[in-house]
Amino acid sequence: MTQHDFIARSEGAIGRITLSRPKALNALTEDMCAAMLSQLRQWAADPAVHAVVIDAVPGKAFCAGGDVRAIYDAGKRRDRGLMSFFRTEYRMNAAIRCLPKPYVALIDGFAFGGGCGVSIHGSHRVASENAVFSMPETAIGLFPDIGATYFLNQLPGEIGIYLALTSIRVSAADALYCGLATHFVPSREHAAVLSRLTHGERPDTVLAALSGKPSDVAVLATRRDAIDRAFSASSIEDILGRLELEGDWGGETASILRTRSPTSLKVTFRQMREGAALDFESCQRMEFRIMARMMEGQDFYEGVRAALIDKDQSPRWQPSHLHMVSELEIARYFAPLDDREFTL
Repeated sequence: MTQHDFIARSEGAIGRITLSRPKALNALTEDMCAAMLSQLRQWAADPAVHAVVIDAVPGKAFCAGGDVRAIYDAGKRRDRGLMSFFRTEYRMNAAIRCLPKPYVALIDGFAFGGGCGVSIHGSHRVASENAVFSMPETAIGLFPDIGATYFLNQLPGEIGIYLALTSIRVSAADALYCGLATHFVPSREHAAVLSRLTHGERPDTVLAALSGKPSDVAVLATRRDAIDRAFSASSIEDILGRLELEGDWGGETASILRTRSPTSLKVTFRQMREGAALDFESCQRMEFRIMARMMEGQDFYEGVRAALIDKDQSPRWQPSHLHMVSELEIARYFAPLDDREFTL
């Protein structure tokens, strides 16, 4: 981490974090996660800090997630410290969720994967008209982690598993509808939010005064019934079958799912169904187990190759079809890690 990747400072009544890697879409490194974790612990105990605010330097991304290319490179060289990144990131996400003070995320751009982790676990998720949310992992041979098992299962109906499996992007209006965001404030007003929080006003008071409604329609609301019908099925195969009965949208969604890693789809389906009955820390422990096995596998590296390295967008998944993925193999992803288990 350079001194410019992550800017933390106290400003009046707030502790403020600014993500500052615009050329990397503010992707998170382990050093950034560790610095954020340390800073959150310090501010939690500081009576002069009434709230914590996270934002990003102006650009198209709030945070595009973890630094996938760095993880890919570490995995390829079999770096023994590879899982250290995830351990640190998960602890940082837990610190956000457990912070005994308001945590205000000003989301003005992409919030993908780990970008959802540094925002959605907070008490106040403020989306602008430029906010776009996604858990894109199944498209690169992974699964939604960073506590997504927990927060996606809090969304209404079957929206959580729909977002988890498809990796689709949703707008600020969608995020407000399903609860990923708590407020909508136009980008031009974010400076006013910061100023008033800095002067000691309570986040609820400030956001009540400055929040509005996005101009676009919440697409998830218009498709809610179809999403619930299709994604309440008992398997990926059954979901695909139900989607074929849902007209053009269903056919398009089924086509998206067929481009995803079959292993990722089956792992994610089981993860989400089991996670619905778990608390947050148990969800994190399960995610860490899955991630450890994913890093030992093939599809993540193939997904990154196709998306970011060769950019041919034609991953060759192994196995290549759902019927070739055995339940015994999927169970292996969820098995305990013995002395490598995740702990807070």
